[in-house]
Amino acid sequence: MARYLHCSVRAGRTARSVRTRRPLLCTGMEDFQEDQWKWRAFVQLACAFRYGSEDLDVMGLCFRKDIWFEQIQIYPECNKPQLSAMHETLLKKAGDNAYPFSFEIPNNLPCSVSLQPGPDDKGKACGVDFEVKTYLAMEKNNPDEKIEKKDTARLVIRKIQYAPSQVGAGPKAEICKSFMMSDKPVHLEASMEKDLYFHGESIPIKIKINNESNKTVKKIKVSVDQTTDIVLYSADKYTKSVLSQEFGETVEANGTLDKTLNITPVLSENKEKRGLALDGRLKDEDTNLASTTMLRQGVEKEVLGILVSYKIIINLMVAGGGDVTVELPLNLMHPKPEDFKPCKQRSAVYSRP
Repeated sequence: MARYLHCSVRAGRTARSVRTRRPLLCTGMEDFQEDQWKWRAFVQLACAFRYGSEDLDVMGLCFRKDIWFEQIQIYPECNKPQLSAMHETLLKKAGDNAYPFSFEIPNNLPCSVSLQPGPDDKGKACGVDFEVKTYLAMEKNNPDEKIEKKDTARLVIRKIQYAPSQVGAGPKAEICKSFMMSDKPVHLEASMEKDLYFHGESIPIKIKINNESNKTVKKIKVSVDQTTDIVLYSADKYTKSVLSQEFGETVEANGTLDKTLNITPVLSENKEKRGLALDGRLKDEDTNLASTTMLRQGVEKEVLGILVSYKIIINLMVAGGGDVTVELPLNLMHPKPEDFKPCKQRSAVYSRP
């Protein structure tokens, strides 16, 4: 007997707060007699860390480590979830042959992070991702049963963490540096108004310079470094610059300067930098620089897979004397919207003749 199954997986939103439940829906359309149908439909949500090329998996090497995994059976129905408002919306669009399901993502799981591939790199990017997979099988978790690719529908979703509603006081750093052939030093103080900024937001840095030396401060250089710490499988840490900007202000000997400099680190200026950490990318959608990893109390760092941090470096270029440098920590995150708005639906389709 011929059998046919049309399967699509839909998500109401591609990004949610880390503490909310994500309603998902699997829709199906069958033309078979139920008593003759021997297949079962399962859906699973996995959080995994990929640290190698997908092509190498074909060679028998696996460069993917599951951080968290959950699986449920959706056909024949076992436990129908309590329908939410999002479920009701999806059911109206999907029709009668629909099977709703929900997963609750634990709070201690990492957010979606991908490492920007190079121009010649192919396949999935390295990083932490979340994937919903719907498939047909005769038995649950039978290691000897081969699941055909054509019997599978996949949907990549993205988990992001929104900034807290209240931000703290901004950091402050200062230094006093002396030079050879000069009796007095150069004083540098740098500060920010708050400790957290949003992606794409202009970041004002207040600079105070008191040049008591006999040398001239030729210019001011401000840079932002992103540090990516891969803690899941090794102590691999590296730093990449995401902004470098020079300001032409000069401070003559025995002069002072009190000024606010504005910078905005964005991904559009770093498209060619291989290995840069980004917020998880969805197909055909752009993204941004990875958000700062906010460590929760009691959560082991190894579970988070990839830790991302930023720092601002303010450097005074002193003629004939070297540099005067201070550093400020920087937190970059997404603002929490007042109301979640559904995005365009994304679906994967499976059909079997």
